[in-house]
Amino acid sequence: MTQDWSHDPSAMPNSRKYLICLVMAFGQFMALFDIQIVSASLSDVQAGLAAGPDEVSWVQTAYLMAELVMIPLSAYLARAMSSRWLFVFSCGAFTFFSLMCGLSWNIESMIVFRALQGFTGGAMVPLVFAVGFTIFTGKQRSVSAAILGMVTVLAPTLGPTAGGLITDKLDWRWLFFINVLPGIIVAVLSMLIVRVDKGNLSMIRKIDWSHFIAMAVFLGGLEYVLEEGPKKDWLGDPTVAIVAWLSFVAFILFLQRAFRSDNPLVSLRPLRKPMFAFACLFSLVTGFGMYSSIYLVPLYLARVRGYDSLQIGTTVVVVGAAQLISTIIAASLIQRVDLRWMISAGLLLFAASLWQTSYFTPQWGFWELALPQALRGLAMMLCVVPCVNMALTPFTAAELPAASGLFNVMRNLGGAIGIAVVNTWLQDNSRIAASRIGEAMGHRQQGAQDMVTALAARFSTQFPDPVVATTLAKAQLARLVGQHAVTLAFNDAFRLMCWMFLGALMLVPLCKPVRAGHSPDAAAAH
Repeated sequence: MTQDWSHDPSAMPNSRKYLICLVMAFGQFMALFDIQIVSASLSDVQAGLAAGPDEVSWVQTAYLMAELVMIPLSAYLARAMSSRWLFVFSCGAFTFFSLMCGLSWNIESMIVFRALQGFTGGAMVPLVFAVGFTIFTGKQRSVSAAILGMVTVLAPTLGPTAGGLITDKLDWRWLFFINVLPGIIVAVLSMLIVRVDKGNLSMIRKIDWSHFIAMAVFLGGLEYVLEEGPKKDWLGDPTVAIVAWLSFVAFILFLQRAFRSDNPLVSLRPLRKPMFAFACLFSLVTGFGMYSSIYLVPLYLARVRGYDSLQIGTTVVVVGAAQLISTIIAASLIQRVDLRWMISAGLLLFAASLWQTSYFTPQWGFWELALPQALRGLAMMLCVVPCVNMALTPFTAAELPAASGLFNVMRNLGGAIGIAVVNTWLQDNSRIAASRIGEAMGHRQQGAQDMVTALAARFSTQFPDPVVATTLAKAQLARLVGQHAVTLAFNDAFRLMCWMFLGALMLVPLCKPVRAGHSPDAAAAH
């Protein structure tokens, strides 16, 4: 019979610790990988399910929205069910709904199954961090934080690349079928080896349902407003306005239940520690930049360059390769330097990457994007690894699930907000750029007319009718104007994100000096 280490998980043999960490990290990888796996293949999913462009965006949004609700809830469920059984249930249900996503028969069924997939799989993400910081101590804890941090950023980064390859070689439905066999293996292994705590099933009967509903309405409503607001004139649309109001009221109720309930589903106590609060803020900013850049680059390659899913995947793979190198650097530095220096370097490199990417032209491809993407890959681990240690080191084993849930939801919330905000920036700035280009062409009518004449002469070799050639020339000019306007909008989005990272960098000196493995309070005492 397998020995139960729940009384003292840190005393189990190192081989068992690393096996538990490896198995759970693979489950975490699947849950995060699936956020972005469809990003390079949305056009294929749209065609396969006969969906509109507005509908297909919910294939990603529904997953992220549901995952946001589960992540903070996972701490309570882990105490009720135990980390072992919650992880097994989460992985098993995630695998089942992955299968159902692949079998979807229309866009509505796909959105429902994606939401259920995100909700059930969301618990795996914070559980891995909580278990890792429970079973490991000292230097091992720092190394495990680097590995888990790598999984956190590598999984969504590799999503578009792997998704593009799978769609090109097999079919878009295999984006989901590919989870089934690994999911079954991870669920079975977790059931056999993950024994780090005991559950208390009586807590299930004491669930504060008003707290759960308030949290779900708040987070789900916020994501809906951010997703649909740019398309529907924000609060000018009655549905968006009603959902925004419900989300705000639910947020107030969520806070009230968090502080007043005898048995709150989500504890906000970890935020009382200043270092944890700063780490959550940095995680929010990093999530914003990470998910937004992963979203924007494939979008640029598809809309401006006309790349297919395979070309997009092979172009963005540079980020993942750089992250692997950055993991080694972060793991070697984490025990040697003040975490503030690491995160400062990460934020600065990330800002530099975003600034470089803000000089897009419609001709940029793999080689032009290689250096900015490599810098971003190096920066991510230097941001994430110290953030994880700053956030989770000060807490006891009993407090870790709640702290891990809050910390991880901030990163995903940053990603959800980021994708919605950059979409708004793209739409607004594209219109502004197109208007300014039109005004400039109006002031130089002869130049525009000369371009139309030159294009018409080129088309006349294929279309002798001068009216047809001129019409085609004007359409080509309009397409070029639109292409350049969208490119300028992408540049504006990356530049605004760069300023946000520089703003976060200004906050680093306010943090207390701390090394990995030492709590901030202890560091301050010395």
